[in-house]
Amino acid sequence: MRTRVITAVVALAIFLPIVFAGGIWIQILAAALAVIATSEIVLMRRTLLIDFGAILAMVGAAVMTLPPEFMSAIDAPVIMHRSTMLYIFVLLMLVHTVLTKNKFTFEDAGVFTLAMMYIGLGFNMFVQARFAGLGSLFFVLLIVWTTDSGAYMIGRKIGKHKLAPAISPNKTWEGSIGGTVSAVLVAAVYAYFVPLHYGWALMVLIAVVISIAGQFGDLIESALKRFYKVKDSGTILPGHGGILDRFDSMLIAFPVFYLLGCM
Repeated sequence: MRTRVITAVVALAIFLPIVFAGGIWIQILAAALAVIATSEIVLMRRTLLIDFGAILAMVGAAVMTLPPEFMSAIDAPVIMHRSTMLYIFVLLMLVHTVLTKNKFTFEDAGVFTLAMMYIGLGFNMFVQARFAGLGSLFFVLLIVWTTDSGAYMIGRKIGKHKLAPAISPNKTWEGSIGGTVSAVLVAAVYAYFVPLHYGWALMVLIAVVISIAGQFGDLIESALKRFYKVKDSGTILPGHGGILDRFDSMLIAFPVFYLLGCM
């Protein structure tokens, strides 16, 4: 527990100033986190980080974090636009399957392509939320953090009915519902005082959706770890696991927030 607390304090001491600073700093943070998170999937798949396919996946995830306007702003040629580069990375991975004589397989290319999009675009939406304003960013963060804490505490106290035993045996329906109720209450108070994209009532409804989306993000990463038979995605955060372990909910919550037209 002491290790978890120390890690959390140090991580927040680094994370929050960058979030408040915004601009290029949050873009660098997002790209770095995307690279590390992608490397965790590479290692789960027991592929060397120096493998050409792995390097493409990590670089691709970093590129996916860039806002669409970035390449236009620097007047980059079409070949350097984000969607074009993603396609180039995929093509290079497919060529890599031939050059390695299937030591790097079509399945590897598929997993790494999905990782690039899942992680890179997830962190991209995190950056976009910051560009939309601190109010929007912290609305999602508070929902995710409160859902996680509420689900853990309420689940431990009264949880009896398993939510997804084949994926995450410790999660319960009571904890899940309790986490969402806790998050919605916090979000309702927050939205009352902080101006957001929509009116108060609609933002409260959106808080319900974001809370559920965040829990699916958690379960998605749990399914990934269960498939690869690992306890944590990594060890970079002592007592907490890897970057994917800490940002799994956000990688789904922020894109859903974006799709709901909130930024």
